[in-house]
Amino acid sequence: MTKHSKVVAITGASSGIGEATAFRLAADGHQVLIGARRTDRLERMVAEITSQGGRAAFRRLDVTDAAEVTAFVAAAVEEFGRIDVLVNNAGVMPLSALDELKLDEWNRMIDVNIRGVLHGIAAALPVMQAQGGGHLVNIASVGAYEISPTAAVYCATKFAVRAISEGLRQESGGDIRVTLVSPGVTESELAESISDPAARERMKSYRAVSIPATAIANAIAYAVDQPADVDVNELVVRPAASAQ
Repeated sequence: MTKHSKVVAITGASSGIGEATAFRLAADGHQVLIGARRTDRLERMVAEITSQGGRAAFRRLDVTDAAEVTAFVAAAVEEFGRIDVLVNNAGVMPLSALDELKLDEWNRMIDVNIRGVLHGIAAALPVMQAQGGGHLVNIASVGAYEISPTAAVYCATKFAVRAISEGLRQESGGDIRVTLVSPGVTESELAESISDPAARERMKSYRAVSIPATAIANAIAYAVDQPADVDVNELVVRPAASAQ
């Protein structure tokens, strides 16, 4: 354990960026609580982290349920004594053209991508304020800065995460650090939720050039490991070969 070890809770941790971040931060000596709906994956991750000498625990988590997110943060405090960092990573991306009228998918994105982040803030912020400090890391996307066909609603949710993050930063008064991490095309399961055939085909070509989830985990680790008086506010991480 490093002398700067922190307690980090990560949502959407069963795959992709969340999984890579859990392994990276645990390897750095931080104590991690991982949450997602697929507890079989979480259990395997905790076993692997523990076998490598790290400290980790897991809890089933659906970020659309505010009570579950509150319990998740409370579990971090109960397990490790405090919570220093919450990584709001859970997200979905079922792209489709607006005239496909996929209301259920739109609402799912709003529930997970926006409400999930707000639930995380609502759960962690009072605890961090009482501690005298903490760090919210919100995962957005390059879609927080630009819009493309079939991605209007997805991008809207990520614009919202960007706005919420900046508002929280301005309100925090320096005690709470806020970092927005916006990945470009990253290897993950996000595209698997696309039910619209045209949007799925478009995304295949869009994702032809990608970076591994570990690249985003490294960016998160950089922000987390800065001294308390340094607040890394925005990180955009893209494939070097990407024009978008």
